[in-house]
Parts: sequence; C-alpha cells; structure tokens
Amino acid sequence: MGALFDSIEAHRRRMGSGLTVMGHHYQENEVIRHTDFQGDSLELSRKIAVLSSPHIVFCGVYFMAESAALLAGEGQRVYLPEPSAECSMALMSPPLLLETVLDRLESAGCQIIPLAYVNSTLAVKACVGRRGGAVCTSANAKIMLEWALRQGDAVLFLPDRHLGNNTATLLGLPEKERLVLDIRDEGGRIEPVRAESPHLLLWPGFCSIHTRFVPRQIERVRTEYPGIQVIVHPECPPETVNAADFAGSTSAIIHYADALPEGATLAIGTEINLVQRLAERHKGRVRILPLVESACTHMAQTTEERLAATLDSLVSCEADGSESPFMVRIPDALKAPAEETLIRMLAVCRQAGV
Repeated sequence: MGALFDSIEAHRRRMGSGLTVMGHHYQENEVIRHTDFQGDSLELSRKIAVLSSPHIVFCGVYFMAESAALLAGEGQRVYLPEPSAECSMALMSPPLLLETVLDRLESAGCQIIPLAYVNSTLAVKACVGRRGGAVCTSANAKIMLEWALRQGDAVLFLPDRHLGNNTATLLGLPEKERLVLDIRDEGGRIEPVRAESPHLLLWPGFCSIHTRFVPRQIERVRTEYPGIQVIVHPECPPETVNAADFAGSTSAIIHYADALPEGATLAIGTEINLVQRLAERHKGRVRILPLVESACTHMAQTTEERLAATLDSLVSCEADGSESPFMVRIPDALKAPAEETLIRMLAVCRQAGV
C-alpha cells in the first residue's frame, strides 16, 4: 500500500481504543480506508456521543470538526487534519450579517426562529442558539423544519436556500409562504416580518457542488440509458430535484443504491467520491454512474499525507505533553449557545424516533 498507509495504520494500532478516526462520505478513498466510522453529518454527530476515545480525528471540513468538538465529552479532543478546509456554503452566512438580518426581521415584534443547516460556522450556530433555534442536516431537515415552524411566527432557514425550498415542498408549504431574502447592502433591504408575511424565509446561500446538477443532465441520461433511475441530493436546485426519481441525504442515497435490484442502472447527483465508491461497491450487480462529475475541493484538502501528519503530531505531543496544532479549539463564549443547537436537534430527532 505504501509508506504513508503503513505509517497511519501503525499509529492506529499503537493508539488502539484511544484513537477514533471518522470520515465524511465525500472523502477520497485513500483517507476513508483509514477511518473507523464513515457517515453523513447526522450519523457522525450521533457517533460522537457514544465514543470513549480521548482522541478523535475528523476527516472532513472545518464545520464538521467544530460540531464534533462541541459534542465531545470531558477529556476528549477533536483534531482536523487540514485546518484550512472550509465550506463555501457555510461562509455565505457571515455571523454579524445574520445578527443584523434577524434584528431587522424581528423589529415589528414577530418572533423568528433561525434553523441553520449544519453546514454553518460556529459563530452562526451560536447566534442561532441564543435566539432559540437549532441546526439540521439534510437527513433530518423535514423533521427540524416542522419543529421550527411550531416555535414562532416564522422560520429563517440558512444558509442553503435549495435545501430549504426542497424541504418546504416535502412539507406541502405553499410557495407563497416562502421568501428568499435579499441580504444585500449589509441587510439594509430586509423588511420586518408581520402577520401577513411568508412563514419561511430563506437565506440566499447554496452548495457549489450540488448547484452544478441541472435537469438537462437528467434528460440526457434518461435518453442514453432507457429505464435508468436518477437520485440527487436535496442541496440541488428544486427543478433538478423535481426531475429526479428521488432526492435524499448521502445516507439515503447509499440505502437507495443498496436496495436496487440486480441489473438496474442508477445515476447519482452528488459529490463524486461517494458516487465512485458506490459504483465500486455494486460493481457487477448494479450499474452506477455520476450524473456529472462534481468534486468538492474543500473535502479534497484532507489527504492521506495530512492524516499521517496529524497522527505523527499526536504521538509527539503525547510524548512531550504539548497540544497538537491540529486540535480544534472552541472559544468559551461560543461553546454553550452553539452546543445548544446540536442538542436541540438530537433531542427533536429522538422524540420523532429518527
């Protein structure tokens, strides 16, 4: 396998149960093969709560490692192999602008419940937590939006307008009850919410990976492969979701592929690493194709080399008692309110039996 592979696996054997390596489904195979657990954001969040390892290495992007650090127990530390691995969608909702927008929306006295997609920064989660809101993932967005709509006069869903719109459609919320906000001029165009205002307000963010999938690509594969099924991620634009056979989270996409009968053909519209992994997993049983190739460059920043460097650092720091530069640090002022958004999400999901 090579020197890097051997070095990482030697560290894993040496640290044993003291180390857990987690990886998001969008990670490359060279990284995923070293992980103890793979999953989407909801699956991995739940895993944190039952881990006893003092060292948790999270292979993903920064907001995911922050969430893991918020949920980690006493004495546990979370590490991110590439601290600069961000999420372009998460950066589309600056926390100070969010505060301004919420203040203006509530200036007529209506209560706005912010519901943040987990693809958001720590500071945004803290703002949401202080205002009684929660976070959601693509797997539980329907449940969490139902919850949020019961809590106040209106909901601000952020930062992904497509996930918000697609989830509202699942709930049967009329389009006239939805509004994509105009946040230009530092929020100066925002009007206060009144009784007659739409009940779902959408932040104008999007995922650069999933907006690449459009209906004409679905038309093309249906022509080229008669009888093909098409599944896409709900971060795709609504017109793409409407043209597909099914839309679901990364976990739902995996389950959908697993359940297909032998000989079926499936096109998947999501990050290419997951599509290629599923194609290999079902090779000879089901034909799986990418709708188009769409790769996340931020996820790709976490490499086997960076994972090896992280584990080298843990071994060195264990020897001299220092702190690893890969450790995720949560500012005290943000910890409690940001953590509350995750706790609320997990509690609502438990109550819903999800």
